[in-house]
Amino acid sequence: MTSPIRSLALASALLAVLAACSKPEQQQMPPPEVVVMAASPQDVPLQRDLVGRLSPIRSSDVRARVPGVVQKRVYQEGSDVREGQVLFLIDPAPLQASLSAAQATLASAQATYANAKVAADRARQLAPQKFVSRSDLDNAEAAERSAAAAVQQARANVESARINLGYASVTAPISGRAGKQQVTEGALVGQGDATLLTTIDQIDSLYANFSMSSSELQTLRQAQGDGKVQLAGEGQRTVQVILPNGQTIDQTGTLDFSDTVVDPATGSVSLRATVPNADRTLLPGTFVTLRATLGEQKGAFLIPQGAIQRDTVSAYAMVIGKDGNVMRKNVTTQQAVGPNWLVTDGLAAGDQVIVEGLQKVKEGAPAKGVTAEQAAAAKAAQAKPAQAAGKAE
Repeated sequence: MTSPIRSLALASALLAVLAACSKPEQQQMPPPEVVVMAASPQDVPLQRDLVGRLSPIRSSDVRARVPGVVQKRVYQEGSDVREGQVLFLIDPAPLQASLSAAQATLASAQATYANAKVAADRARQLAPQKFVSRSDLDNAEAAERSAAAAVQQARANVESARINLGYASVTAPISGRAGKQQVTEGALVGQGDATLLTTIDQIDSLYANFSMSSSELQTLRQAQGDGKVQLAGEGQRTVQVILPNGQTIDQTGTLDFSDTVVDPATGSVSLRATVPNADRTLLPGTFVTLRATLGEQKGAFLIPQGAIQRDTVSAYAMVIGKDGNVMRKNVTTQQAVGPNWLVTDGLAAGDQVIVEGLQKVKEGAPAKGVTAEQAAAAKAAQAKPAQAAGKAE
């Protein structure tokens, strides 16, 4: 190639390069498409998960009320017993002897009273004719009154001895589940102190004892005053029991007691709920989680947990503003409600909260929001051609 021709080719290439550089810049990438949901305020149950411990609704110690030797245990340990059912038998022979002695004393007192009454009646008949002195009459009537009092005392002794004899058959004071025996046959009980024989717990219903910090209670009362919370009335605050293995008991309990004094050691207030236990599933002494429903949270938002992020500042959600740009909103989360966070502050009604595609967006940058239904429809539409192509092949 000659030199003029080579120069002409180089000049043409240079012009082509300059023309390419002078073309307008390519169009910018479209904003990323993300799934959004409109924040909608609603009233949701005001719940707190608290740790508590179950205890019997009634517990009674069965003790020996009279001295004696235990002859037999009648009940089966760990079984359900009825009120009045015989549990232990104490040797009744000494008590029977005491009753017989008291009955003999009563018979003697009654005989003495009969003799004194005859003598007093005779003195009262003879007194008007002056056959006996006034002093003799007074003595006869005094002896009659003393004999009558002795009869009453003897009757009381007989009744006391009969009651003690009845205590030889130790019965259940309440219905419930009887524990293991604390003494064995042949043991001498009731000497001085009332000896503990066993314990009965009523467990067809149980108490759930738990506590809540006084500051949290004060916060709830203040929120009620501000109209953000509506606390339930007496008898309407419910409790649901969650066992250590995560199982939730179907039967719902009722909060029936709230202490009026703050424990100075813990700064908390004691609370108690009554929980049904007809099938005896729950056992006293178990530590459980109590989901207490105390009322309603007014104007709260339920936001999917994946849409809430956290950093060192606070929890926050990414929202598409009216100008189409992504903005951060710091929020206050109360607790998890199923797959959602309960947000009590930081959002406004109608906010377009990004729930999917957070990795695509950046604060201050534009983004296009679509609903979950629109995203699903677009995905289905894209899948149809691919399926058709696969069948054609």
